[in-house]
Amino acid sequence: QVQLVESGGGLVQAGGSLRLSCAVSGRFVSINTMNWYRQAPGKQRDLVASITRGGTTRYTDSVEGRFTISRDNAKNTVYLQMNGLKPEDAAIYYCNADVKQTWTSTLNYWGQGTQVTVSS
Repeated sequence: QVQLVESGGGLVQAGGSLRLSCAVSGRFVSINTMNWYRQAPGKQRDLVASITRGGTTRYTDSVEGRFTISRDNAKNTVYLQMNGLKPEDAAIYYCNADVKQTWTSTLNYWGQGTQVTVSS
């Protein structure tokens, strides 16, 4: 059973920083692309940032230059460093990953989410 466990959310003032972590555990061959999504109340879940196993990153326009996604393949962990936080960044942040469970099977998994609150 593969599990994704996020940590690092919390309350921060506008302009502040938070670092989210997501650790993947269980039995698998490797982890391909890892992603961070977020969902604010009453809104759809949107992709924030993604990183391939080789380290290629992509960001949604609204966080470009403020957020940095990174990963440690040895620790099966992905991070999201969030700087210059704005009230509109407040949401539940979800980790997502394409996990190669066998040499012929890749499945997509979600974490349980971590709350980020930004006070103005």
